[in-house]
Amino acid sequence: MATQAKFVFTASMDVDPDKEAVFNEVYDTEHIPLIRKVPGVVSARRTTLVPLKMFIGGELKTLVAEGEPKYSAIYELESAEVLTSEAWARAVDAGRWPAEVRPYTRNRRHVLRRLDPS
Repeated sequence: MATQAKFVFTASMDVDPDKEAVFNEVYDTEHIPLIRKVPGVVSARRTTLVPLKMFIGGELKTLVAEGEPKYSAIYELESAEVLTSEAWARAVDAGRWPAEVRPYTRNRRHVLRRLDPS
């Protein structure tokens, strides 16, 4: 089954250690569910950075992603315009996110990528 997604948007960040519990709670119970309701959002999920070991050129290597934020959210979107919609604007500023989470995040990275046809 073909996906409707034409773009992938990632929002990555670190959070102050003493705010990680509220960060994870709000992200899981409020922020992601609100974003999933935005028209044009195909999917939304969170990720956490983990150590990477892999074979490259026949050699097992441990790769360190220096400077990469610990947390990311990956959003599949029908169009890039989803990010400038009124529904998106309302969702990203709803609930406890703006006051209880956003001020305690840092090393934020936002990236939009167009999905190439496969």
